Amino acid sequence: MYDQYESPLSSRYASPFMLELFSARTRIRTWRRLWTELARAESALGLPISESQVKALEQHQDDIDFEAAAAREKEVRHDVMAHVHTYGLAAPEAAGIIHLGATSCYVTDNGDLILYREALRYLRGELLKVMKNLAAFADRYKSLPTLGYTHYQPAQLVTVGKRAALWLQDFASDLEELDFVLSSIPFLGCRGATGTEASLLELFDGDQEKVRELNRRLMASFGFERLWSVSGQTYPRKLDSRILSCLSAVAQSAYRFANDLRLLQHDRQVEEPFEQHQIGSSAMPYKRNPMRCERICSLSRYLMADALNPAMTASTQWLERTLDDSANRRISLPEGFLCADAVLRLMQNVTAGLHVNEKIIARAVEEYLPFIATENLMMEAVKQGADRQQAHEAIRRCSMEATARMKNGEPCNLPELLAADPEFHLSEAEIRAGLQPEKYIGRCAEQVEEFLAVLRPLLDPVAVSGVDISV
Repeated sequence: MYDQYESPLSSRYASPFMLELFSARTRIRTWRRLWTELARAESALGLPISESQVKALEQHQDDIDFEAAAAREKEVRHDVMAHVHTYGLAAPEAAGIIHLGATSCYVTDNGDLILYREALRYLRGELLKVMKNLAAFADRYKSLPTLGYTHYQPAQLVTVGKRAALWLQDFASDLEELDFVLSSIPFLGCRGATGTEASLLELFDGDQEKVRELNRRLMASFGFERLWSVSGQTYPRKLDSRILSCLSAVAQSAYRFANDLRLLQHDRQVEEPFEQHQIGSSAMPYKRNPMRCERICSLSRYLMADALNPAMTASTQWLERTLDDSANRRISLPEGFLCADAVLRLMQNVTAGLHVNEKIIARAVEEYLPFIATENLMMEAVKQGADRQQAHEAIRRCSMEATARMKNGEPCNLPELLAADPEFHLSEAEIRAGLQPEKYIGRCAEQVEEFLAVLRPLLDPVAVSGVDISV
């Protein structure tokens, strides 16, 4: 394994479930299931296919000779026909009826639809785990005041939990999109070389109802609720674009979360997990780099870029079929799923182990709270007899002086400066009495509670377990 290139998504990042789902064995086994169900439906509708032939196909779905298939493909230059041949070797009784009335896209496209649907279902569960972690974090810290930022400059106060609710809301939006995509995946069925079903019509002696019934049976066999109304040889590649756009949306949310956390970790306010023996830097032993969040951003960037592939493929399909989609789809779709899987696994690990440094946060709040409180203080000064415009000017003047001191490394002395200004009409004690952080967080706690109340029925059944991301 060390002598040949291996995708890092396979060797380092993706889950065993996703690696198995997109393995060659699962892919070809799915093809064989499709061939079996095609034979079963054709037999039931009167074609000369015996029950024993269908049973033979069923019994040999798992004994796949990949070496024989590779040798045959090298000879015939066609992967589907190579596997038709090896399936026939495994089930010789049924060799003559395998793939009857079908084209390659019957197994390749329907097989992909089955795998993509299963992968989306799995990712949905992984996304819900991330959301449950964030929901618990948001609830725990819904009332903890923290400095808010606009333009990454200090702004009004928010709470740690309210900020987490913003991250959570992004993922809730992704869940809605994922559910829509899942609910809108039709089955291709057996449609023929140009999507006309002409070969099936020939097999069934022009009986259109039997052709329709065949596809209904195939659709039901694999748990799909509808068929594409029309198709060429393949299902419309717009679906691939929709799927990877959905995965890209998850990556966008993950990137936003991880990037925010990298900023917060720089300020030592909130940190990702850090193991007891973890090394932050080979040269600087004291370092505590946000490596998990950096990895989330790195993989998410790849996934967002990968979403361009199916968009270009969908836009360049020629008439009823062209093969320039095939090689690209073999890479972009599985790798996109593996990447989304990796991102969500990392997200689970980080969100389950976030560390909040409450004293650091409180110190930042204390430093900037006098500025944040000035509007309320001005209103109170007016109540004490101050002129509003003169009080406003006093705040402006004193704020500039206090800021200049802070830029020189000295502590904020705005309360003292305002108390000493005769235009302001408030004592230092009165000013400091107004510097209570909880007075300046608005409805943060209530907003979090109301948002979680909406999500809780969705998240309560979700079991969350620790995810070990050790690389």
